[in-house]
Formats: sequence, structure tokens, C-alpha cells
Amino acid sequence: METIHSIQEFDHILSENEAVLAYFSTENCTVCKLLKPKVYEMISESFPRLKMISIDSDKISQLSAQYRVFTAPTVVVFFESRETIRKSRTFGVDELKAEIQRFYSLLFE
Repeated sequence: METIHSIQEFDHILSENEAVLAYFSTENCTVCKLLKPKVYEMISESFPRLKMISIDSDKISQLSAQYRVFTAPTVVVFFESRETIRKSRTFGVDELKAEIQRFYSLLFE
């Protein structure tokens, strides 16, 4: 999972990829640290064309505000640069995977 350091970098990735999963977290979020590897492992295996990025909401607070991310972790999935799925704080990885599959299969299969 690539770490994003600026709004410009985020915008570039969003414009260059048909499918993007953005994982918003904070340094002090224990749930974030536990969930992130699980999300990465399950999602990267199942959806190879889904670009996965990580954003530290404390470091790029303007980006978090722009996308109305006010809690951590928050996962936002974009298809064709449009927000399609949003999960915050407590969610199951299987639930996330099922929702992604629905849109991913329409775009890539």
C-alpha cells in the first residue's frame, strides 16, 4: 500500500487509475494499525487492478477535510474517480470485499 504525502499526489493517482482504495488513518489509531494489514492482504489478492493508497489524516488534514473524513480508519473506494464505497471505524473486511466485487466486476470483467 503506497503512502500519499500531498493532495497533488492523491489527485494524480485518482486521475491515473480506474479503481482506487484510499485508507485514511491516524498515527494514534490502534484500530487502524490492526485493520490495515487485513484490508491490504484480502483486497490486494482479490482485486489486482485496484490501486491501494494510505493517507495519514493528521499529516494531510486538508485532504481528509476535502473528502469529509472525520474518523479513523475510513476507507473510501473510487471507481473512475468517483467515490463509490465508504466504510468508517468498524467494518468487516469481508463486507468491504463484497461491495468492491460488485463494482469491480462491472468495470474489469
